[in-house]
Parts: sequence; structure tokens; C-alpha cells
Amino acid sequence: MEIAGVPVLTAVVFLPAVAALFLLLVPGKHTWLIRMVALAACVLDFAIALPLYHAFDASRFQFQFVERVPWMADYGIYYHLGIDGLSLFLVLLTAFLGILAVWFSFYVNERVKEYMICLLVLQTAMLGVFCALDLVLFYVFWEATLVPMYFLIAIWGSGNKRYAAIKFFLYTFTGSIFMLLAIVGLYLYSSRAEGAGTFDLVLLQQLAADGRLVPDTAIRIWLFLAFGIAFAVKVPMFPFHTWLPDAHTEAPTAGSVILAGVLLKMGAYGFLRYCLPLFPDTTISMVPLIMVLSVIAILYGAIVAAVQTDVKRLVAFSSVSHLGFVTLGLFSLNAQGMTGSMLQQVNHGISTGALFLLVGMLYERRHTRLFTEFGGLKAQMPVFAAFFLIFMLSSVGLPSMNGFIGEFLVLLGTFQSAIKGLYGMHLWMAALAASGVILAAVYLLWMFQKVFLGPNKNPKNHTLSDIKWFERIILASLVVFVFWLGLYPKTLTDKMEVSVQALRLQVTRPEGQRPVWSDAEQSVTREGELRAGVFAQLGEVSAK
Repeated sequence: MEIAGVPVLTAVVFLPAVAALFLLLVPGKHTWLIRMVALAACVLDFAIALPLYHAFDASRFQFQFVERVPWMADYGIYYHLGIDGLSLFLVLLTAFLGILAVWFSFYVNERVKEYMICLLVLQTAMLGVFCALDLVLFYVFWEATLVPMYFLIAIWGSGNKRYAAIKFFLYTFTGSIFMLLAIVGLYLYSSRAEGAGTFDLVLLQQLAADGRLVPDTAIRIWLFLAFGIAFAVKVPMFPFHTWLPDAHTEAPTAGSVILAGVLLKMGAYGFLRYCLPLFPDTTISMVPLIMVLSVIAILYGAIVAAVQTDVKRLVAFSSVSHLGFVTLGLFSLNAQGMTGSMLQQVNHGISTGALFLLVGMLYERRHTRLFTEFGGLKAQMPVFAAFFLIFMLSSVGLPSMNGFIGEFLVLLGTFQSAIKGLYGMHLWMAALAASGVILAAVYLLWMFQKVFLGPNKNPKNHTLSDIKWFERIILASLVVFVFWLGLYPKTLTDKMEVSVQALRLQVTRPEGQRPVWSDAEQSVTREGELRAGVFAQLGEVSAK
């Protein structure tokens, strides 16, 4: 697929950056033009990305819309892009939330030009992370997300914003150093296996599937941990989570939306794209540890959220809890749990992103987020209260809403996990994680009661206006996905089913029985035979 002669993934990834370059030429005083250019770029980017859903072949687990051009070919580095069922919806989610983040940022009146440029550059970097199939290219995009987010927090944040920005940068950059060492290690081991080193993810996955990538068990563990630390910091997993509440609390509203909706998903995506397929045997041995840390995150995040006095900080700690479900389902290593993990990544981006938007709308009107300053807002702002209730119940996981199906499948997958060596641990993990759902209902319902119910005693709240028309459009667009994905998750699961099964079999099957990731090895096969071969190889996937 091409757009005006440009390959579609390149267009999706770099269109925001092109708009940012254009904004460099626009004088800063033309704030309205700057806002409209940024918004138009994000709308057009989503319009280009949306057809990927319809063109995506759900019967194939190999990467699609692949672009591969020599970059530094002498060193095995290529400009290599592609997506599969695991990354398709993260690309669409990123493009969609980019529109809402820029639109809501019309509130920003300070250094508007620089602000929009940071948002657009961040958008390109995040999209690049989900499309890159070369480890060096992936690392470049991964690191490129740090700088614009740092400036968004440090310049346009609130309160102790510089401390939060520095803490965010140091944590994530330190984790990235470990990942860089692991990438270099994989290059060296691939040179031993193939005679020439490579950073190509598809080739590395095939070498791992054949058991030829890293023969030494101890080295595989160290490489897994090096990648794992970088991804655990980004998720963030316990105990690497302490940067997140500060960054969320002090970031501008659009920064919090992007942080919750996309940046945190980069960590989970890193686990499923690199740790699991490149180190399948090590992944199985790490399952008990990851499960324990995930459940601790679920319970710890929920308990700490329940004692917060700041609305935004409560939502921030709820992200620690909800992302615990993502890693728990991912390392259940069965179809139910891994599918639930993928769904929960999208659902969390919608529900928690919406809550941050709502908190931002309230802050723009009152310039405070403390519970003690509110009460009885339901009568003063009925439309705002209705939207808040919908997204709160979505975050709780009410049946028929998007949050339910993801958490249900994660718990089901954890309960049914059959990884050797767990010795019944999965049963306890599922039970403890389920209690996190109850705790989520406690702190979110308590928040709603404090802010919206009871008498409106504070005179400063008597003049508050309900949300504006454009704010209602932004929130209504998210409400559509809350009920759509809650009532018909098949929209997502149909496209990711084969990719999830291929990833699971890459980890759980013995060497020599794992999926073939390269299209080149099957290019001589007719399309009908290719599909039949894929489904036969996956075994448990029913051909449609």
C-alpha cells in the first residue's frame, strides 16, 4: 500500500514529524494556524492508518505492509517497518489518541508552537516504536520518545514539574542502556550463527525458533533481563514504577493522556515483541517471577490509589494496577490470557486516557485537583458527571464496557495457565488479581462520591460551567469505543488471533516446531496452500 507514492507505514509514522518541520517555519504569534496544522496532521495521519485495519490479512501471522531499505547495510542495519496483529491496534490507538491530545491542547496558551512540535515529534516516535522491525531503528524511536515528553512535563507541567521530568528521563534512559547492551549482544551472537551480524527482528526470531540464536542458557537469561528491565521501567512494573505517579501528576493533560494511553504500552509491547519470541525458554522460567510482580503491582497500585487526596494522582496509581493485568495476562502464555492482555492495553488507553482528559477539564476550571475542594458537582456539571461515571465504570470493569472483557480474559488465562513449574501458583495469582478488581471499584467509587455527590458547599464551585461542545465531542468519541469494544470485542480479536497464537507457540513449542516468521521462506507457495499451511502449523486456530 502506498499513499501518494509513499509506502503507507512510512506515511503513518512520519507525517506528524513532517508537520512539525512545517511548524518550524510558522511564526509563533500565529497560534490558531499552529493549532489547526497540528490537528489536521493528526486527523490525516489517523485517516491514513485506518485502512490498515481493512487491508490487514487476519489469516497470516507474518508481518504485513513490510518496507525494507538499506540504511547501514554493511553493519546489518536496515530501515525496516512492518506490523502484525499484535501491533496493528497499538498503531491505530496511537494515531487516534494523538488527535484528542492535540485537540484538547487548544487550552495551552504558553509557547504554543514549541508545545505542538513536541507533541508531533512524540507522535512519530511512538508510531515508529510499534512499526520498527530492525533493533537499531526500534532503539532510535524508543529513545526519541524521551526528549519531547521530558519537555512537555518540564515546561508545560504543573507543581514540581522539573523534578518529575528529570525522574521520568533518568528512569527510562537508564533502562534503555540495558536494552542497548542486549541489542549489541544479539548482534554478536547472530554473527556466530549466520556468519554476519544482523539487527533484523524477523531473522532473529527465526534463529531463536531454531534454537541457534544464543546457545548458552546463562547468556539468554542475562539478555532477557537486560531487555526486561527497560520494558519493566516503561510499563511500569513493580518496583520500577515510582517515576510514573510524579510524571502523571505534573504533566499537562495531553501529556498524561499520551503517557497513559501509549507510552506505557511500549513496555508491554517490548515484552511481547522481543523478550517472548527471542528468548522462549527463558520466558517460561521467568513466568513465576513476572506473575508475582504483576500481582503485587495490581494490589499495591489499588491500595495506594485508595489513600490519595489528589484526583489525578489517584488515576495515576490506578494505571500501575491496571498495567499489572497486562503483564499478568501476557505471561500466562495461553491464548485467553495473552488476548486479554492485548485487549487490556487498548482498553486502558481509552478508559484511563478519558479519565485524565476529564481531570484536565476540571483543573482548567478550578486549578486544583484536591478532593477537599469538591463535592456536589453532579448538580453543577451534570453532563461532565455523566461522562465521568461512564469512564469510571469502564475502568472498574463493568460488564458490557470495554474494561470487563480484557480483565476477564486475563484472569481466565491466569487461572488456566499450564506452565510447568508453577505448582498451582497460577490459581493463587488469579485469585489475588481478582481482588484487585474489587479494590478498583472501591477507590473509583469513593472518588466519584467525593467529587460529585453530596452538597456543593464550596462557593468557588457555584460558578463552574459544564463542559463545552468540543469537549463533549472528544469524550463522546471515546464513549463509542467503550461500548463498542465492550459489546463486540471481536472487532479486535479477529485481527489479533493468529498473531497471538503464533507468539504463544513460539514460546511453548519445542525447537523445530515453532512458526516460520519469514515470508520469504514461503514465497514459492500458492496463496491457498500458504494459508492452509499456516493454520495447520498453528494447530489450534480454526480457518475462517
